[in-house]
Amino acid sequence: MKPSDRFYAKAIHLWESYLDHPFVKGIGDGTLSHERFRYYLIQDHKYLMQYAKVFALGVVKSSSEDDMRLFADLIAATLDTENAVHRTYLAELGVADDAIQRAPMALNNKSYTDYMIAQAAKGGLPEIAVAVLACSWSYKIIGDHLSVERDGRHDPFYHRWIAMYSSEEYRDANDVMIELVDRHCADLPEEHLARLDEILLDCSRYEYQFWDMAWSQGETYTPYPT
Repeated sequence: MKPSDRFYAKAIHLWESYLDHPFVKGIGDGTLSHERFRYYLIQDHKYLMQYAKVFALGVVKSSSEDDMRLFADLIAATLDTENAVHRTYLAELGVADDAIQRAPMALNNKSYTDYMIAQAAKGGLPEIAVAVLACSWSYKIIGDHLSVERDGRHDPFYHRWIAMYSSEEYRDANDVMIELVDRHCADLPEEHLARLDEILLDCSRYEYQFWDMAWSQGETYTPYPT
């Protein structure tokens, strides 16, 4: 079994639970309020800035030029591609750059990103690869689900969001993440893999809390599925 198959089996029940969250369902059927989506976009912008720092630690900890270039490309994709969609939406919603910067980072968001950075800082490339896997892979699952569920008939406002995360480009980007995990986690002892399982599940639970935070527009801690 490849490491990615192991991790998928461990986390898929959590990732699929996001599909029933009212925030995710609201994007799919177009009923999500723009106010809630605005809050999510601001917090996700702040999340992505920290997410990029995890990749930056990958550059620092890489021993090969190929890995350094890969992590550098992932930083650029996070800042220039995924974040660009957020910026476009925020501009349409009338949120200026200074308002984004002034908005406080929600406690859930800070705790999640601090956790990822801490695991990346004290670990190696396996920890870095696994820490970002829950976000990357679960968004693909969400994008694919919403695209199929609605058969392409999406609310015009949310169509671009769904289209991005169900796109061939995003699938390819997630495949890069899976390949990174398989390459750096192969042949690790069971004790190390068990620790990576824990990181993956922690990040997957944080992902659920992120959707819940976006729905409530605050720092709630609704219990996540076990």
